[in-house]
Amino acid sequence: MFGAIVRHNKILKMLPAVLPKTARTLTVIIPAYNEEKSISDTVQSLRAQTIAIDEIIVVDDCSTDGTAAVARSLGVTVVRPPRNTGSKAGAQNFALAMVKTDFTMALDADTTLAPDAVEKMLKEFTNAEIVAVCGFVKPRFVRTIWERGRYIEYVFAFSFYKQIQDYYGKPMISSGCFSVYRTEILRVQQGWSVRTLAEDVDLTWRFYKAGYQVRFIPEAVGYPIEPHNFHFMSKQLKRWSHGFVQNVRIHWQDIVSIGYLRSLVAVALWDATFASLTYLLILPFLAIFFAQPFFLLGYIIDAPAVLIPTILRKESKKELLQVISSLPAFFILRTVNSIFMIEAVWTELICKRTFSVYEKGH
Repeated sequence: MFGAIVRHNKILKMLPAVLPKTARTLTVIIPAYNEEKSISDTVQSLRAQTIAIDEIIVVDDCSTDGTAAVARSLGVTVVRPPRNTGSKAGAQNFALAMVKTDFTMALDADTTLAPDAVEKMLKEFTNAEIVAVCGFVKPRFVRTIWERGRYIEYVFAFSFYKQIQDYYGKPMISSGCFSVYRTEILRVQQGWSVRTLAEDVDLTWRFYKAGYQVRFIPEAVGYPIEPHNFHFMSKQLKRWSHGFVQNVRIHWQDIVSIGYLRSLVAVALWDATFASLTYLLILPFLAIFFAQPFFLLGYIIDAPAVLIPTILRKESKKELLQVISSLPAFFILRTVNSIFMIEAVWTELICKRTFSVYEKGH
């Protein structure tokens, strides 16, 4: 452990305090399993960036569809591991050894970027202590109940919580769907860990443990495809909830020594347990036991707090209508998410059973 910390410090000393423009070379790693329908849009959005990207590597993780053929037709580097790696982290690690640039971006195969997203992210590496930069995430499609719920969840979280976290220098997660890292530091950290189902949380918290900084750039926007029905949403929620609890279990001793991160995780755990139990059990019990339906208003008592930051983020009248019409779906998604969080806490922390099957959420 001591030797790893020494290596970290040596690398930091070798990096310039302000990164010259000529050193901002970038490779984008896109892990892809059966993504023939979305991979083209993702690559095209990279081709349309305001600055050139040195290399795009698509990791065809033993897909059974035409993902590799579509990617090759777009002129990018396509690599294929000898067998399916079993997770996004595994696919990204397979390509990391091939990266020759100063920076590495991890980008999901279903995520497109605003044309200036890469330029705005690279500009933020203003000193050697900043090793990761993440951006604002908004669902590309907002049609079904589940997409609408996720739309409000993202816009609220990234407009409010994430900006407060960045103010205190501790974004809780450098989002896995698109983030940029210093390649050397990423290698020192041995890439993305496969020990949890939330490799982005694990990597972010390891950065903090090593004394590095992570930045959130709200002006850099990415558009992932979110689950459009309950079948896929349930897979994603199960993976995310178990991944978060797994990281708390692994990192809790380090978290307690990192002030603001400790507070963030404590609030998240409170929300995952006591708040979830309140939504699922306490409120309906009070409403029935006391025969007072007004207790059910607890489900939407924080609606103004959610609505105001979301409305302020709107970009047009059309989006304002989208925000208002999508708000009920947010409360549905939050209630469903509570079920998955309670199950994850019970399974991972109480029963000591680890869920390790990585399932796609779309």
